[in-house]
Amino acid sequence: MRLKSALAKTAFVLGLIGAQCVSALPAAAAQDTIRLVLTAQLTILDPILTSAISTRTYAYLVYDTLIAIDADGNFKPQMLEGWDVSDDGLTYTFTLRDGLSFSDGAPVVAEDAVASIKRWWEVDSFGKRLKAATASLESTGDSTFTLTLSRPFGHVIQALGKPSSVVPVIMPARIASATPSNKAVTEYIGSGPFVFDSENWTPGSKATFHKNDLYKPRSEPASGLAGGKDVKIETVEIVGIPDSSTQVAALQRGEVDYLQSVPQDFVPLMEADPNITVQNYTGTDQYIAGAVINHAIPPFDNPKVRRALQAIAIPAQFMAGLGLGEDQWTACKSVFMCGSPLGNDAGVADLPEGSVETAKKLLAESGYNGEPVTLLVASAVHDHNRLGLVLEGLMKEAGFNVTVTGGDWPTVAKMRWSKETTENGGWNIMPITWSGHDLASPFTNYAIVNNCTDAYPGWSCKPEITDLIAQFEEATAPDDQMALARKIQELTFEDVKFLILGQYSRSSAYRSDLKDFVNVVMPAMWSVHR
Repeated sequence: MRLKSALAKTAFVLGLIGAQCVSALPAAAAQDTIRLVLTAQLTILDPILTSAISTRTYAYLVYDTLIAIDADGNFKPQMLEGWDVSDDGLTYTFTLRDGLSFSDGAPVVAEDAVASIKRWWEVDSFGKRLKAATASLESTGDSTFTLTLSRPFGHVIQALGKPSSVVPVIMPARIASATPSNKAVTEYIGSGPFVFDSENWTPGSKATFHKNDLYKPRSEPASGLAGGKDVKIETVEIVGIPDSSTQVAALQRGEVDYLQSVPQDFVPLMEADPNITVQNYTGTDQYIAGAVINHAIPPFDNPKVRRALQAIAIPAQFMAGLGLGEDQWTACKSVFMCGSPLGNDAGVADLPEGSVETAKKLLAESGYNGEPVTLLVASAVHDHNRLGLVLEGLMKEAGFNVTVTGGDWPTVAKMRWSKETTENGGWNIMPITWSGHDLASPFTNYAIVNNCTDAYPGWSCKPEITDLIAQFEEATAPDDQMALARKIQELTFEDVKFLILGQYSRSSAYRSDLKDFVNVVMPAMWSVHR
């Protein structure tokens, strides 16, 4: 209780400081405009080109998906009227619902869906697996297309409806077919509930979206990312405010309407304000705090040195560093998120005891000889910065020779792809936060699905995991899937692919005059109104 009281006092003081800084912000938005502040700045506008959560938020405003996941975790038709599956499970026939059109007025046809899927599956890990199991994908009319498998693949619907990066959004075939998957699109035409105002976009500062009058919502109520996206406002603005105290002060003053992530220091202040509603999340709408480990260069190419890192993955310390109360986090160590269908405890009992003393002992036994270790931190992202501070301190206590580098998120997101040695600008370990939607499946969990590939920073390789994922492709029974997930988790811990530093709920907050928010971890602006 004393800790919470201290945090509340700190938040109050910081809020006052932020209020003094907020005068530079624009005047309060009009009644038909909602202003959002995202966790990280919006800098990339092609949802196929990045896994950034800010770009995913943009994508769900501008584009739509064939299939979507509802609040109960069920996959539902979204742009589709439905689908049929042949008796042998190898042929899927999909039918688009009537009346769909893109924001430029062109009707959505099956060829748009086919071209978009083919662009998506060139880059997405789940999509690549679907592509490898596909014999053909072709339109069979304006509203129908068929996917024929060359072998059993029990996760077609989950692939096309995945809410995690990279999301298989639908864009016009003329754009999808003409733009290689490693090049950014230059037209931002979707069939989603909003239209992006590209002419007035200032990267990282302001992005504006207007209601898409051509959008045809489904008839059923909105649920999660599925259902009727019935837009009730005219304009959404995503604004960039890097400083947390300034973000909070702007929300209190009504100059912005929504904060995607509220630092815990400020939550008591938000909860005490009758004009603000704090929103919390459970299950896969939570986050895992983690650390990506670079297996490609010393010293973490040595599994014994990586094992020493596991001993300092002490959730209580990292969650305290985020300022979280005991009811907001769990020491869960499942790589698939506790609360998800595949969350489990396999391999947890074999992890080293969480303590600095254990880390020192393991490090001494590993052969580590004081080699420099570069900690890469996105210091402008609140949670990454806090996690980095704790990680730096614990690593130094354990005996690592640590140097910190980094910057804002776009800078770090680019730096993390370097395989250079630390002397040439490379890195060794990087704190990160992952959404539960990204981790809950072997097909979407970044480090696991990209095992033994160059597709995700860290470049870890445990060949047995690749074999297990291949078996998971054909597994449709829940018991079989869980058995495989447990084996994958055991090998993930054995390989020390990444660190799990705690599972937690990060609060969002919005002005209380906003009603009918859809309770998903990203700001879904359909249904919302004042």
